[in-house]
Amino acid sequence: MATSPAQENAPVLAPDVGDPQDGDSTLGDEQSFLSSDSLASSILRYREINGRTYHNLRGPGNYYGANDEKQKNTIDLQHHVLTLALEGKLHLAPLPDTVGKVVDVGTGTGIWAIDFGDAHPEATVTGFDLSPIQPSLVDDFLLDWTFEENSLDFVYMRWLVGCVPDWAELCKNAYRCLKPGGWIESFDSNGYYLSDDGSVKEGTAIFQYGEFFRLGAEKIGLKASFHVVRDELQRKGMEAAGFVNIHEKNIKVPGSEWPRDPKQKEIGMFAQAAVDDIEGLVSLMATELGWTPAEITVMAAKMRRELRDPNIHPHYVSKAVWAQKPVV
Repeated sequence: MATSPAQENAPVLAPDVGDPQDGDSTLGDEQSFLSSDSLASSILRYREINGRTYHNLRGPGNYYGANDEKQKNTIDLQHHVLTLALEGKLHLAPLPDTVGKVVDVGTGTGIWAIDFGDAHPEATVTGFDLSPIQPSLVDDFLLDWTFEENSLDFVYMRWLVGCVPDWAELCKNAYRCLKPGGWIESFDSNGYYLSDDGSVKEGTAIFQYGEFFRLGAEKIGLKASFHVVRDELQRKGMEAAGFVNIHEKNIKVPGSEWPRDPKQKEIGMFAQAAVDDIEGLVSLMATELGWTPAEITVMAAKMRRELRDPNIHPHYVSKAVWAQKPVV
């Protein structure tokens, strides 16, 4: 396939428009590089809850957060938080200087894919997600991948907590499509806050935030786990798929500005901003549990106050896991 340098270097992302047929003609045949079945208008009919739009139930997975314009800002802030936590790095896998085809699983707004493409102008980066924020081109990563076998150099996955019913199957798809010697990396977190001093306790709104996901998942029969780090699902999935040379890095992310260390305080400031849209994050699960819009609003206001309280010290546990497909 012949492409211009500009086309070859650009991340393969859909235009941010509502018409699933209104694709970017400059991407041309790049659509053939995408996985799974193409998106029809029926699966772009998002659910509306309390004036917010949410992922439409389809396929084997379900995304619990809003997928509207307001939540896009949350996704971009989360990207900044995790980039700060990794000291500016976009990945920890030891990639070669020249990278070919890269897939960003759980691409969201595409911000990681764009940043990686800027850092590696020689690479072709394809965004891949469960909830189609860029509806024309981004397909569901839980469906069968139709990338060619042994064709990818790097598969990056991030913030899939509560979205993956079978981590082994997801990693097997990546394994099949990666070249021998190619790398996979997953950066994820548990879906709740902790504290070392007991300040995040039952009865606080910060504690209730995590309970929405745990109890809501049970209520709707969601098979995806919100205990990704605790249950070591990233490593177990990679091991089951056949990856070797597995490495891990644990990261404690402060949930607000409580740390004294300036760097950790900065991370906490952005982490707090990233969950400011509490209603968009919890309304789906809270509604399933019988909460009214007014009750959700009150809980969200209480949680914002608690996050500003210097005596409450929330953090969430994240983990980066990276591994390699055997060379032989």
